[in-house]
Amino acid sequence: MTASAPRPQVSSGSGQGATVPVRPSGGRRDHRIDALRGVALLMMFVDHIPQNVLNRFTLRNVGFADAAEIFVLLAGYASWLAYGRNFQRVGLRAGVGRVWRRCARLYVFQAVMVVVTTATIRYWRAFWPVPVDFLEPELAHGLSSFWRVMFLDALPSNLNILPLYMVLLGVFPLIYLLIRTSLRLTLALSGGLWLLINLDPSINFPNWLDPDGWYFDPLAWQFLFTLGACGAVVAGRHDGSLPRRGWLRWACGVYLAVSALEAFPWQQWGLPDLRPFALTAPDKSVLAPLRLLDVLAIFYLVQSSHGVRGAAEGRIGRVMALFGRHSLEVFSVGTVIDLYARLVFTSFGSGWMLQIAVNVIGFTILWGLAAVLDRVRVRQKQLQAGRAPAAEVRGNPAPAATVMERAH
Repeated sequence: MTASAPRPQVSSGSGQGATVPVRPSGGRRDHRIDALRGVALLMMFVDHIPQNVLNRFTLRNVGFADAAEIFVLLAGYASWLAYGRNFQRVGLRAGVGRVWRRCARLYVFQAVMVVVTTATIRYWRAFWPVPVDFLEPELAHGLSSFWRVMFLDALPSNLNILPLYMVLLGVFPLIYLLIRTSLRLTLALSGGLWLLINLDPSINFPNWLDPDGWYFDPLAWQFLFTLGACGAVVAGRHDGSLPRRGWLRWACGVYLAVSALEAFPWQQWGLPDLRPFALTAPDKSVLAPLRLLDVLAIFYLVQSSHGVRGAAEGRIGRVMALFGRHSLEVFSVGTVIDLYARLVFTSFGSGWMLQIAVNVIGFTILWGLAAVLDRVRVRQKQLQAGRAPAAEVRGNPAPAATVMERAH
């Protein structure tokens, strides 16, 4: 998940620099973040097909949080690795430029998904009946308001995660400056804003399609993104892992066990209800505290575990990391596949043969995409490594872009 680069100093607010190492001391790449992000991407792919039987086995069935929280937390973590440490090397202005170019790339992918989704549904309706709610009713009957979607004034369902990512990444330079000033101050300001939104959920970005605003309220979800970035700083002080605290690991385990009992769909499986408390589902839009604690517990157990690091080095872990290294492409193509899967299930039923076909074809396409992109990444890395000595011989600095930034 990390790449070779100088080790910048990050102020911890106490006047002492906090070294953020790029690789563990052994020089071995840590695949945990990539693998966890890959798992989250595949779960999001499954969850976005309501008729898919596999979504009975995803994270949302065994905890308050789901793959979306994992995705945003790791986005913050990866943003620090890809851009935060880069600011000192290339300067703030050049670093901000790279962040904004990434935001522009996110927008291009979002725009393509919007166009593909709208055109596909309107074309599909010419041959098979599709419920109006497959596309927001305001868009289903005409394209006069299509410009609102392109300007992010309207966010259709299943097309609202990349706009959140764009906003969070766009303000990352500010988060970086705050972290440089004080880690504690950063968490206090970000956490205070998150608490305010939980107390008053009406504070949100406008959404023409929903009077309640964005489904993922950026003013609340920024806290999770910021926690990810701060987590990268802390892990960087301990060879890429979070400090192991036995009592904290036990507390996380107990909390996740209670969360699993509360969130498990007992009735859907025809089992007696074993929930210890009568709790309503925590609000996802404002990142309710129970959801936040859930994803933080998962993240801590993963990033403080040597066993998970070893598992991420195994065959399955490396396959998951393959997906995670190309998250934008895998997520975008997966979203389009989800659309066609929902249309197929709606028009032709969701029998076992179609279930098998949709999942096998979908996972195969995503794996093939990730494998091709990774071969391109490795080839570019090899070419860059070959150019670096020649550049040094001519007295020029080696290229500054890192593999981590390209994968992010």
